[in-house]
Amino acid sequence: MSDPVGAVTGAIEVPAGDAGPPVPRPAPPRGRAGRPGPLEWLRGLGIGGSWPAVVSWVFLAAVILIALVGPLLIQADPARQTPSALLPIGSPGHPLGTDDLGRDELARLVYGARPLLLVSFAATALAAAAGTGIGLLAGYVGGIAEQTLMRVVDLALAFPSILLVILLVAAAGPGTVSLTVGIGVSLAPGLARLARALTTREAAKDYVVASRLGGTRTPRVLVQEILPNIAGPMLAQVVMTLSVAAGFAAGLSYLGLGIQPPTSDWGYMVQAGQEFLHSAPRLVVLPAGLTLLYVVACNFVGDDLRDSLDPRGTV
Repeated sequence: MSDPVGAVTGAIEVPAGDAGPPVPRPAPPRGRAGRPGPLEWLRGLGIGGSWPAVVSWVFLAAVILIALVGPLLIQADPARQTPSALLPIGSPGHPLGTDDLGRDELARLVYGARPLLLVSFAATALAAAAGTGIGLLAGYVGGIAEQTLMRVVDLALAFPSILLVILLVAAAGPGTVSLTVGIGVSLAPGLARLARALTTREAAKDYVVASRLGGTRTPRVLVQEILPNIAGPMLAQVVMTLSVAAGFAAGLSYLGLGIQPPTSDWGYMVQAGQEFLHSAPRLVVLPAGLTLLYVVACNFVGDDLRDSLDPRGTV
């Protein structure tokens, strides 16, 4: 017997077990006048999977921009000492006040971003180059060469990283170069292990075997065949390593083994301002807070890159 209700309403019976047509997902939020919102725009680039990631991308870009062009826009000299010591926030001519030597705090914060970024980026680049090179060679060649290289890497990993950095910097003397090399050497073993695991997996695939049987030399196979296919996971891990390098750089500057005065540096600013933690807490809170935000932003950006570049969860 026909269903009178269905005949009147035009309803269609859905057989048992049939879930029906898929329900379309709501469109992502868009900006005014139908323009894509910031989250949608970043997702179109394959990044920005969440609002914390978007904020981290923006903050990291802002810090880099300030480090590059900020000193050109600040009129005050960060090393110039004046009698106006410990002026509070909002003082005329000193928006963030002055430190115990009368130096402008805003200028010191702006100029202090550049050494931290320089050391962290340079040390991470050094660690990425050394670690990726060792991992590629060990994972592709195998045999005694792999065992020898990886035992050295395991020995370096067994040593606490921060202690290794302190020993290297103390042996070479404090300064930007020794700090960069020390951090880079201490972070390279972790990247080498990842590169070796990824290379071992790729080296067994057909395209690498075919290239090798075709007479392609080992350096060309590594650079043209394997490296592009492990670049995504490696890049995600390198960005996360950047946060570790920044933490090491700031911590060693706090201990007096990093950037030396009178150069402005966030880590040293925390050490110099801790004496006035109760009377002028901004001298510690501002540089320490910026360093913390920079490290956290690098972690969120690394997570975001890992999700977009390494969907299989290799890292």
